Amino acid sequence: MRVVVDAVSKGRRGEALGQTSLTFESGHARFVRTETEQRPAVLGLIASGRMRPDTGTVTIDGDASPKELRRRVALVDAPDVNDPPPNVTVTGVVGEELMFAGLPATPVHARRWLKQTGFPDVAAQPISTVDPHVRVRILCELAALREGVEGIVLVSPDRHGGGPEGWWRIAAELAERGLALLVIIGSAAAEVIARMPETAADHLAEATADDPDPAADTEEPETEGEIR
Repeated sequence: MRVVVDAVSKGRRGEALGQTSLTFESGHARFVRTETEQRPAVLGLIASGRMRPDTGTVTIDGDASPKELRRRVALVDAPDVNDPPPNVTVTGVVGEELMFAGLPATPVHARRWLKQTGFPDVAAQPISTVDPHVRVRILCELAALREGVEGIVLVSPDRHGGGPEGWWRIAAELAERGLALLVIIGSAAAEVIARMPETAADHLAEATADDPDPAADTEEPETEGEIR
């Protein structure tokens, strides 16, 4: 699977998202630098087929169908879009995601999944209190359970704190399993990742993005389709 985001923008004069081009594909993890509060979520929505750009195109294996893109690419932890409510327990979050994946989703099944994944101790914690790397692992693994998902767009994991090395290595592991990963982050985290020796590997690299205007748009961009 190969997703090509070509010269997309959103908002008046590109305020919500300046003109951006990037590519991510199966077996590779790519990171892209996007600043301001709103732009990471906007880029995530566009790159996963959940928002129509005002300019440019997004294709998946050459197909411009947003429906096909939404089916095959999961949007994970986009702030104010589909991030879990902070006070919901991890068991509650897991149960909901198991339901979206079409799997048994009772609290018992959620706790069993957490035990199998190696995180039984966080079951009763509010999701907002979980270690950032554990949060990324849990949410990405749950997204990968959904039928037909071949790629993940992870939005702003750096906003939760902690060193970026941990969740970048998680992205690398998921890519090694054949998934396509796009991680949208700020410049500070990107600088750390760019200096990691393993980032020189072919399947780990920076995507290309042009984001020249730091001003945020005051409009609420229009989304389309189902966020999940």
